[in-house]
Amino acid sequence: MADNPVLKRWEENAESWTVLARAGYDVYRDFLNTPAFLTFLPSIVGLKGLDIGCGEAGNTRVLAGKGAKMFGIDFAPTFIRHAREAEQHTPLDIEFHLADCKELPFAQASFDFAVAFMSLMDVDDLDRALDEAYRVLKPGGFLQFSILHPCFTAIGSQKICDENGDPIGRSSGKYFTSCAGEEQSWTFGAAPDDIKARHAKFITPRFHQPISSWINSVIAAGFELEALQEPRATAAEVEVCSDLADNLIVPLFLHVRARKSGVWPATTD
Repeated sequence: MADNPVLKRWEENAESWTVLARAGYDVYRDFLNTPAFLTFLPSIVGLKGLDIGCGEAGNTRVLAGKGAKMFGIDFAPTFIRHAREAEQHTPLDIEFHLADCKELPFAQASFDFAVAFMSLMDVDDLDRALDEAYRVLKPGGFLQFSILHPCFTAIGSQKICDENGDPIGRSSGKYFTSCAGEEQSWTFGAAPDDIKARHAKFITPRFHQPISSWINSVIAAGFELEALQEPRATAAEVEVCSDLADNLIVPLFLHVRARKSGVWPATTD
């Protein structure tokens, strides 16, 4: 994996990402995306789950707290180091593995469910990643993932505001233009300027493709689509976190749940 340009960028991002996210500046995750994902998630009590692209394990730990036996994988060593340190400090019986989602270090039919929080959109071979997720799931197990919404976050998409600066829409950008690793530079907008000045911007390779390509890839891997969700901020949530206002107009995230055919497992091994 050492010569993987996507890995190189995420390893460069990992330290600052962990610091800023744990400080509460990833407001879309904390106030909208993850809460909506968890509401969408079936019961996982007593099940064995895999977090694909777990990062510093913030969400992995939430799932463990909901009663699942969790495993996490990420290909960035710094993310795995932070995840393991958090586990050592406050144990939740989570195992973390340094691994690529395109080559999972687990046997066939190892897990009752798998999740991927905002990670599959950064994979340079989505089909391989989905094939691997399918392989390690038990019959009846499910994959649930979140991604940037392909319809409203393509390269070149922009917020449209009125004369008062309030969001009223969003352009779709180069929606039909798939990209293979086009890099974007950005940071968490909620961080104060003095905090931003201490951290280099994230550089993230993008692998945008139209929504039909996403759905067809899920189906081609063998999954049966079960449910879709487009989280929308509420007025009350915007009152708490004004950064979410643009998500009142169009969805910035898409959640997908798909299932491997077979009998749904009632308990783990």
